[in-house]
Amino acid sequence: MTSLLFVLAGFLLLLAGGEALVRGSVAIASKMGVSKLVIGLTLVGFGTSAPELVTSIQAALSGSPGIAIGNVVGSNIANILLIIGVSAMLFPMVCPREAVQRDGIIMGIATILLALACFNGEISRVIGAIFVVLLLCYLAMTFYIEKRGKDKAGEMLEHEAEARPTPFASTPVNLLITCGGMGLLVLGANMLVRGATEMAQGLGVSDTIIGLTVVAVGTSLPELATSVMAAIKKQSDVALGNVIGSNIFNILFILGSTALIKPIAVPEEILNFDLWVVIGATLALLIFAYSGKKISRVEGGVLLGAYAAYIGAIAVMS
Repeated sequence: MTSLLFVLAGFLLLLAGGEALVRGSVAIASKMGVSKLVIGLTLVGFGTSAPELVTSIQAALSGSPGIAIGNVVGSNIANILLIIGVSAMLFPMVCPREAVQRDGIIMGIATILLALACFNGEISRVIGAIFVVLLLCYLAMTFYIEKRGKDKAGEMLEHEAEARPTPFASTPVNLLITCGGMGLLVLGANMLVRGATEMAQGLGVSDTIIGLTVVAVGTSLPELATSVMAAIKKQSDVALGNVIGSNIFNILFILGSTALIKPIAVPEEILNFDLWVVIGATLALLIFAYSGKKISRVEGGVLLGAYAAYIGAIAVMS
């Protein structure tokens, strides 16, 4: 019971901290005249990935590599199968072809690099550094393309920034909110990792299983909330861009940064099963998004059903 309370409290703190961090930083950037593209690509992207980042770093430092990498792999699976599935069933998602061609392909490449890194048996500091450099190259490429002329991918990122809540008026208040959000993230990650580790021990399963399921879904709640609200408002490009951007950041930024701090050993469970699921889910998303220019309710149902099957398979194998 204590471990469950720690997990729930950790989730709540991560949600509050991530939202505060994004709201405060976006408000400050807006007042400084930063473009909506930059805000959507960097602050919103980094902010919504902050719960996964802090949790993975805390897990790696605490000697729980299964949670550290399971959190990222599980989050990417949940982002596609659960979040896109739910969002598409609420309202079919229009997929701008240019955005899918650029950022979708980057997501696919990042997923392939993740697989290659995992087959190495460990995500080392060198691999972590390569991931972070690749993310910086991706950001630089996006800024360069935007300077040459606005494209559909850039518009999608701007819509993500516009979808954020109305910021607070006072800059000192925004600074306080931002710093407070960072503090809540650290505290929430500590509680979540502690609770998840104790829960795994109590249930007699590996911390990798808990990382792939409980922790992954919990740290993906900001993306779920953003995407569902975007679907309800019929802003499907925000929901799609939110997931694609999150998956890119999860691999290149979160795993890269975590490995730079402490190399991550890759558990056998992920190599044998979950890695193939994330590859298949990524491929399915790209096919659905590119082939019909939208993800229909039927395709959303297929993705959601696949996630239910995935969770069922984990339950059987554990």
